[in-house]
Amino acid sequence: MSALRRAKRLPLHLFLIALAVIWLAPSLGLLVSSFRPRQDLLASGWWTAIMTPSAWSRFTTANYQDVLYREGMGRAFLNSFLITVPTTLITLTIAALAAYALAWMEFRGRQVLLMTVVGLIVIPLQMTLIPVLRMFNAVRLSGTFPGLWLAHAGYGLPLMIYLLRNFFGALPRELFESAYIDGASPFRAFVRLVLPLSVPVLASAAIFQFLWVWNDLLVALVYLGGFREVAPLTLRLSLLVGSRGQDWHLLTSAAFVSMIVPMVVFLSLQRYFVRGILAGALKG
Repeated sequence: MSALRRAKRLPLHLFLIALAVIWLAPSLGLLVSSFRPRQDLLASGWWTAIMTPSAWSRFTTANYQDVLYREGMGRAFLNSFLITVPTTLITLTIAALAAYALAWMEFRGRQVLLMTVVGLIVIPLQMTLIPVLRMFNAVRLSGTFPGLWLAHAGYGLPLMIYLLRNFFGALPRELFESAYIDGASPFRAFVRLVLPLSVPVLASAAIFQFLWVWNDLLVALVYLGGFREVAPLTLRLSLLVGSRGQDWHLLTSAAFVSMIVPMVVFLSLQRYFVRGILAGALKG
């Protein structure tokens, strides 16, 4: 019976394997191309380098050295960290506190505030670029990291508050009633009860925010203005495409540099990400 069941599942397994290969092929091609010299990259496709063992000896790290040092991608890599990590922490902290308040604290106007948060989700961020930029210019925040932190946090908060509020609201009420009877304050209940029980969904929210900020180009371009000292990876990569569009060996290396951190973050936190998604599906 088990052999028959495996035989029935074989087409599904083959389909999933083929789908995974198709999905990974562009990333594999980008990785292989990033190590090939310019003349080899222009002469043949990346798959020829895999099928020809003699071509492996011509692989080089010179492309990465040029991109990181001569083209400024090393500084941009650091800038992306200086933008993404604080933004994620700021957004997650504010969203968790706000979601807890909207889920378990009684105060006047709570439902109106919740509906306002939900309504902000559907507002396109492009509508706010000019007004916010004018405000940043007035208070001298344009072209600075703190200004971009606030902008990204503002754009990410509505959806994150809504997601976390739904999860927090599904926690058992008895837990909070017991904590309050024992004399715990709302903040202590948040720290001792909500946060430990919400690690998967908090990790999922952090992954979403981290990846969105890391891969952002529009917001960084508008509020940072393209200055080299504060430009993130996406902005430097777009400038590299515009100025060095014919240098495919540099573009592939720069693109893979921008992909490394999101891949590491997602793969290392995948367990929490899946648990958070399942928890939200079951408790939503």
